[in-house]
Amino acid sequence: MSTHVAPKEERTPLGLAAMAGAVVFFTLIDTSAKWLVLAGHAAIQVVFARYAGHLIVSLIVFLPREGLDALRSNAPKRQALRAAFLFSGTTLNFIALKYLPITVTTTIMFAGPIVVTLLAIPVLGERVGIHRIIAVCVGFLGVIVVMQPWGTEFHPAMFLNLAALCLASCYFVMTRLLAGIESNATSQLWVSGLATICLVPFALANWTWPTGIDWAFFLLIGVFGASGHILVTAAHRVADASILAPVIYIQILLAAIAGILFFDTWPTIWTFGGGLIIIAAGIYIWHRERGNKTRPATLSKVTPK
Repeated sequence: MSTHVAPKEERTPLGLAAMAGAVVFFTLIDTSAKWLVLAGHAAIQVVFARYAGHLIVSLIVFLPREGLDALRSNAPKRQALRAAFLFSGTTLNFIALKYLPITVTTTIMFAGPIVVTLLAIPVLGERVGIHRIIAVCVGFLGVIVVMQPWGTEFHPAMFLNLAALCLASCYFVMTRLLAGIESNATSQLWVSGLATICLVPFALANWTWPTGIDWAFFLLIGVFGASGHILVTAAHRVADASILAPVIYIQILLAAIAGILFFDTWPTIWTFGGGLIIIAAGIYIWHRERGNKTRPATLSKVTPK
């Protein structure tokens, strides 16, 4: 049995700060991934670097403190499923980043709380009323506005982004189900370790060595991943997910800044317009959840990294 499982707490300010820090690191993950795939590295190699680095950081942080007990899961099947959701979503997201502006991929992923609202019905046993169903429909309208299937800005890679969105939502449902059951150490080691093992043969088959500044992104992407997920797991332990949900929306500003600084791409009015619709729907869902403390909390969205 895994030890050192920290109980759930109510320390909302700390949870909000941790979630905000996680959002910064997740933006840095996307920035690093886009830089590397544009430099010619296969997306599967970039995903491997992201999880191998995550694993190394997690081993350094957790093993000296918790020993080999950190590797023992109290719910191995659920941990394995959680890991599969995350690294599959990350792979699709990184492939999409090669073709899409970082603001577009980020904005589409903002529909995460909306997807989780739907998943909460069969998985969390939540009853969803007509008001939230309407909010879900409005949110997906915002996704359509961002994608612009009627215009020249549409790219088929957006479907990869939608698939990544669904997988990320499943990951966060599993994260909440494991809160209070698994330690942060076990969660991080399992999600990064399983992904690294599964991706090794595919990464080696597509391997190209980084050069120049690419090395910095290649080495740091895993550090960003470990830091972000350690923070988000800690945030969900000390604060309700429904409280944390709106924090993720600061990422649209961070993604816009990263796109301008690193890739000289500016967000379009369609991206911002659709993003505002998605955010409005997400905040409405958040407001409904906050108004009913007895209902199982849904989860905030974070891009699968």
